[in-house]
Amino acid sequence: MKLHGKQILQDFKERHPDAKSHVNSWEAIVEENQWNTPIELKQKFPKASILKDNHVVFDIYWNRYRILVQISYKNGIVLIKKAGTHKEYDKWKF
Repeated sequence: MKLHGKQILQDFKERHPDAKSHVNSWEAIVEENQWNTPIELKQKFPKASILKDNHVVFDIYWNRYRILVQISYKNGIVLIKKAGTHKEYDKWKF
């Protein structure tokens, strides 16, 4: 998949250095895979939450952090929308 919006993750890693290796691993997995459906994504990330409008929330670092993306399965693009703590996630509107 093509990962867009990496600056959001870079800023997140600077604010939360303890999550850096976990986010880097997540990025590598996303970029080396090609998902055509949410079912295929769930095979790799069974705990990912599939939401409306092709939004997906990934738990990072044992659920301390979350990454919100929107996926275009047809085009193979994962657009990073937000990254934050679990507490911040509770306030996100989407």
